[in-house]
Amino acid sequence: MAVKLRLMRMGKKKQPTYRVVAADSRSPRDGRFIEIIGTYEPRADPSVVKVDRAKVDKWLSQGAQPTETVAKLLKIAADAPAPAE
Repeated sequence: MAVKLRLMRMGKKKQPTYRVVAADSRSPRDGRFIEIIGTYEPRADPSVVKVDRAKVDKWLSQGAQPTETVAKLLKIAADAPAPAE
């Protein structure tokens, strides 16, 4: 089974938010997925990317391939400072 890290569209019409998920490459974009890894909110200013780095590292070590868009978002999330809680 080839696993991809990709975006899954959520939200209302004309107001998208996305989940970053690990999914079988054969399943449809908004279909079945294996695990939710994070979220992406492009409509926020600036856009918000929240990713669980431990889950991303786990899936990448197991051979999952990120899509081009998810690879860019992961790079942005890695460069961003961690939120103070």
